[in-house]
Amino acid sequence: MRSILLPKPLLTAALGSVVVLAAVGTQSAHATTTASARASAVPAASRPSPARTARAATAVTSARKAEARFLELADLIAQRCEPNVLGAVGQVPSAPAPDRTLPVLSDPVPLTPAEECAARTHQLRISRAFSGRETATYAQMRDRLTALTYPGARIHRMPDFGGEPVVRLDLRVGAEHLALEVTGLGNGVMVRAFGAPQFVSVTEVPLEREVDWPTS
Repeated sequence: MRSILLPKPLLTAALGSVVVLAAVGTQSAHATTTASARASAVPAASRPSPARTARAATAVTSARKAEARFLELADLIAQRCEPNVLGAVGQVPSAPAPDRTLPVLSDPVPLTPAEECAARTHQLRISRAFSGRETATYAQMRDRLTALTYPGARIHRMPDFGGEPVVRLDLRVGAEHLALEVTGLGNGVMVRAFGAPQFVSVTEVPLEREVDWPTS
């Protein structure tokens, strides 16, 4: 086999290229090793665990399902109330005219006939569910309300009254105003309906306290 002899300048250049390429490869491997070391040096506590991520996803899914069930309930009640409301007034009820005196935004607003009908349905089902059952704590009241298809996100804790728990339910859907205040009575509850303005939390609507509580 005949060997190929390269001139000395070309041979030197070729060897120099090999050295340069080897150096680049060494630097690249060093950079990769350094990046891996840095990644492994990140504290494990700062990285979300798979279990925590799964729990967060489960909580979001549960909240969405609870809201969907409530919307189905609200729609069913609205359908039941519609014939009664239309039969009573003979036409589709219109929204109440705006008050030209510009009341404070947090003041209660009137309920439409459809909302009053829905309020009675909600009041009845809640009163029946709590009748004869002890409701000494907010947790007990919240658990029973969620069991009645009211999402936890719509249940708002209020200051206790006479040592009894008080919550408010935000039942507004779309442009509606319906809200309820549920007060524990030992072995039952008192349920009051009121209208909450849009874009105002139901906890910010002042209501006058009833001095004489119902006995049944």
